[in-house]
Amino acid sequence: MSGFSKLVQGDMASVEERVRESLKERGFGVLTEIDVSATLKAKINVDRSPLKILGACNPTFANKALEADPDMALVMPCNVVLSQEPDGILVRAIDPASLVSSEDMKLLAKEAGDALSEAVSVL
Repeated sequence: MSGFSKLVQGDMASVEERVRESLKERGFGVLTEIDVSATLKAKINVDRSPLKILGACNPTFANKALEADPDMALVMPCNVVLSQEPDGILVRAIDPASLVSSEDMKLLAKEAGDALSEAVSVL
């Protein structure tokens, strides 16, 4: 699996706000949000550094993908992960092209990946 990443300076809340804005500027919304650290603490009493998963979706890309192949719902939304590292917040986004094998889907997945890559790179 491959993706895009960038180490960003700031605290988790401010970097998350910047990530959400960058995604929005590229037509993505956040459909899901999982605070992995809080969930693991609540469920199994494990302490870990902050880790959040944002499920990003661009409705235009999603609709085209679902029209071409309804099974594309299995890999939606695209995960964008924020994790606390010793020297900043690591922001990672999945490359949708790494999730598809169909030649028909590769072009659309590349377009979506290019937008996600840009959203991460400008942080």
